[in-house]
Amino acid sequence: MTTSPGYATERETAEGKVFTVTGGDWDTVVEGTDPIADERIIVNMGPQHPSTHGVLRLILELEGETVREARSVIGYLHTGIEKNLEYRNWVQGSTFVTRMDYLAPIFNETAYSLAVEKLLGITDEVTERANTIRVLMMELNRLSSHLVWLATTGMELGAISIMLYGFREREHILDIFETITGLRMNHAYVRPGGVAQDVPDEAIAKIRDFLVMMPKKLQEYEDLLSGQPIWVERTKGVAVLDVTGCLALGITGPVLRSAGLGWDLRKTMPYCGYENYEFDVPTHPDGDVWGRYQVRLAEMRESLKIVEQALDRLKPGPVMVADRKIAWPAQLAIGLDGMGNSLEHVAKIMGQSMESLIHHFKLVTEGFRVPPGQVYVGIESPRGELGVHAVSDGGTRPYRVHYREPSFVNLQAIPALAEGGLIADVIAGGASLDPVMGGCDR
Repeated sequence: MTTSPGYATERETAEGKVFTVTGGDWDTVVEGTDPIADERIIVNMGPQHPSTHGVLRLILELEGETVREARSVIGYLHTGIEKNLEYRNWVQGSTFVTRMDYLAPIFNETAYSLAVEKLLGITDEVTERANTIRVLMMELNRLSSHLVWLATTGMELGAISIMLYGFREREHILDIFETITGLRMNHAYVRPGGVAQDVPDEAIAKIRDFLVMMPKKLQEYEDLLSGQPIWVERTKGVAVLDVTGCLALGITGPVLRSAGLGWDLRKTMPYCGYENYEFDVPTHPDGDVWGRYQVRLAEMRESLKIVEQALDRLKPGPVMVADRKIAWPAQLAIGLDGMGNSLEHVAKIMGQSMESLIHHFKLVTEGFRVPPGQVYVGIESPRGELGVHAVSDGGTRPYRVHYREPSFVNLQAIPALAEGGLIADVIAGGASLDPVMGGCDR
């Protein structure tokens, strides 16, 4: 467009085309611009929390109620956890990574611990009981994470009752976690070499009760939602992403399986003994919000099957590797100051010998050394492939730890899901990805 000397030319910004006018006639300034573009508006959806389990901003270009362009803006929940790991010893890393995807803390810890164990070359030395407990805890965590997804997605699509029910059942799982680890979330329970402490009999009884109660609740959820006309209208054929699109974008987890591809690392690249468990990998052909709903419901049923098998496989034995230069000396108890080492255990350490006391002091303060090298370990989290790239320079602290976080990767699908659809379906599509911004931004 040609302008007279009295006008500045237009410029493109994140919000659209901007004209700086210093005088003259407005029609003259904007002549030649796309007339259809004048009907479009830019809307900020966010920064907000709904449908993202964290703070996300979507910039939407709308033509009426139709989304013509969608852009995601992340980083509002950045914590610098990966960088902080470089200043803590290898065991302390578990306390940091558990806070990334805070709806799946056990998975963050397990992936990290498996990477450290691979660097140490002790993968095969992790005891059977420790691996069984890891599987037990991960599947309970998968259930609690999917319950939050079902509860919050239901709320965002107008099904308020399912939100109350989903969080109600999740409380049972968090109560089990508190009995085992002392905390409802951010446990630092899975550690390099095993787990922090054994599962008490009280927790086993609670899990057995949960296994009896939960299948009935899942059936209630389906009875409540699956035949509900509004729920069906808001999910079927909405935010479709086929298997080709998923593979092009690196999408994994329930979103990929809802497009028909049964890719699950527990089956394709087993870890922690998953190859010894009987379970199916649910898939759905449609690749829409309805398919993701169906897949996650089916996954919860499969997780219940795995938890029951894990309980039956819990044989007596140690929960930490035998090497005392690696095994963290944790005999935990609840005291006046919260959870910490039991006084009896501290007295035992203090009363053994000066050498053992020095060893304990060095292990706790300095940590163990990990041979130089780098590894990648991937596990199947509730949102997809959770991978850890860990690098050691031979010291007592990680040189670098980087997570391949499924929420971060899956969010790339927002434009593919949203563009060409209605603005109301942006929420349904975004929620169906189940992104947790704590993991995305970390």
